[in-house]
Amino acid sequence: MKIRKHYLTLRRSFPHIHEEHPLEITLEELALHLDCTHRNMVLLLKRMQQEQWLTWLPKKGRGNRSTLIFHARKEDMLLEEAKELVAKQDLHSALELLQAAEHASSLREQFQVWLSGQFGFRSEVQGQRRTDILRFPLTQTIHALDPAAIHYAGESHLVNQLFDGLVRMDAKGDQILPHLAHAWDVDDSRTLWTFYLRKGVQFHHGHEMLASDVKYSLERLGRLAPRGLYSWAYADIIDITTPNETTVCIQLSERNELFLGFLTTNRASIVPADVCEAAGGLMDKSPIGTGPFRLTGHEQGIWILEAFPAYFQGRGFLDRVEVWTLPENEQTELSAQRQPFQVMHNVRISDMEAQRWQQVRQSGMTTKFMTVNELKDGPLKNPFIREALHLALDRPYLLEQLSGDVIEAANSFFLQSQQDTDRSNQSVDAGQSMDIEQLLAAAGCQCDVLKLATIPQYEQDALLLQKMYAMSGITLEILLIPAEEFKGELRMTADLLLFAVMLDEHRELRLYDMYKSMRQHAAPDVQTMLDDSLGQLRSESDPKRRMALLEQLESQLKQRHSLLFLYRKHLKTAYHPSIRGISLDSLGWVRFRDIWFT
Repeated sequence: MKIRKHYLTLRRSFPHIHEEHPLEITLEELALHLDCTHRNMVLLLKRMQQEQWLTWLPKKGRGNRSTLIFHARKEDMLLEEAKELVAKQDLHSALELLQAAEHASSLREQFQVWLSGQFGFRSEVQGQRRTDILRFPLTQTIHALDPAAIHYAGESHLVNQLFDGLVRMDAKGDQILPHLAHAWDVDDSRTLWTFYLRKGVQFHHGHEMLASDVKYSLERLGRLAPRGLYSWAYADIIDITTPNETTVCIQLSERNELFLGFLTTNRASIVPADVCEAAGGLMDKSPIGTGPFRLTGHEQGIWILEAFPAYFQGRGFLDRVEVWTLPENEQTELSAQRQPFQVMHNVRISDMEAQRWQQVRQSGMTTKFMTVNELKDGPLKNPFIREALHLALDRPYLLEQLSGDVIEAANSFFLQSQQDTDRSNQSVDAGQSMDIEQLLAAAGCQCDVLKLATIPQYEQDALLLQKMYAMSGITLEILLIPAEEFKGELRMTADLLLFAVMLDEHRELRLYDMYKSMRQHAAPDVQTMLDDSLGQLRSESDPKRRMALLEQLESQLKQRHSLLFLYRKHLKTAYHPSIRGISLDSLGWVRFRDIWFT
């Protein structure tokens, strides 16, 4: 409200005057502070007095000094201004306003308490129509919602609401199910895949999805993201034909039993050819898909998704979802004691009142690990140095520093009982005949500073590793590389690389992709081993056999200390009992289309 800004300007002009203390001043002097006319100043004072922000006691006669008494605190006015900006869906400006204010930390704390009460489910009634809205915060920045350009979990979750693929994976990752394609065939060579599309599926802009859109979407991936996530899968495509508007034939250069699984990922989402071409090939922040929700706005950090009435699997129960992207330093502490909203992702159950909340342990888990750059000339080409790094890896110390009921030690990408993990660790330790100092001495070379590369989001883990290894006399230097650049050449200057992989229903694909990435900095003999193992994976049709091959490959890399596991993190979702239809997608996020409230 403009009048509030005028009051704030006036109030800041007299910082030495406290509320309820009289100020002797002329109308002309006040008009100078607001750079307005005498007449406008009279009108502004009248309006502010009506709002009970101040009292104005004028004295007759030009030049006579009148009395002004401020009532409203500027901190309260700033909070109201911030709340009004939020009402206009300008969250970022509200945060910037408070950031620049005096006593910013106190104001921001009050604002966060108020803001937490704005999240959750609410219904708005206009006439006979009820609109059901779910609003929740996301402590990430959304850079893009084009399936070919996303990098972060929050982006991936929203893409899942806006787009569909030809096929989909069940929640356990055991079965591939029809989706935009109602059926498919593969020839005897297992290189020609034919998909039969559903009729009448609409994109958000009203055009029907056709075989030409499928062809365009897959070919576009190769053009826009030739080195992107799962690029090894679509790089095998040598031809796509469309015999008619509901049939798509995809020819691969060689057999790849993981190709169908790739088509279940949101990377392989189907986009409308006409919209993409009009936008120069990239949809950026105005995505259009066939999903259960369509994007209707994304101003100032608030992303608005509205139910798509023509969704081919039926309209969702929610009418609108608002995702408020909060900067990480503005993350509101939402607990049972501080106005929780109805759906909370990635929470720790120990922080919740268990009797008041339904709880789901999400199927996915993140595993943190390090790999060794054995192509770089340096100490890590020596097996004794790599073994010393393994021996100095103090997982109990890491767990103690990280804490929390969702963190546990990891010695594998595959879930094992703690007894199996302990036995594995004991067998490794039992085989150690030398301590760290002896291993370093046996290496016959000086282990100087080692460079550890990772992305900014994992900086805290890198700092913990730096501190932990320093206890054993090993010095780490940390190199932070943006996630979108991490597969580039800069990481090849590092000795160690700190990775994480989310193991969900796409675990085969994620591990395959991780090993393909690892190959780029592996020693020549390890590259050969990786090529052989990954080649067997592509040609193996039995899922259980493929899993055994992945376990065997992991074991070989662990034995030579090229792969060093740190810990795994399980994620949990808590939700209020009033919510019905809860189901989780691959990243443990609630599928908006399924939920409804009582």
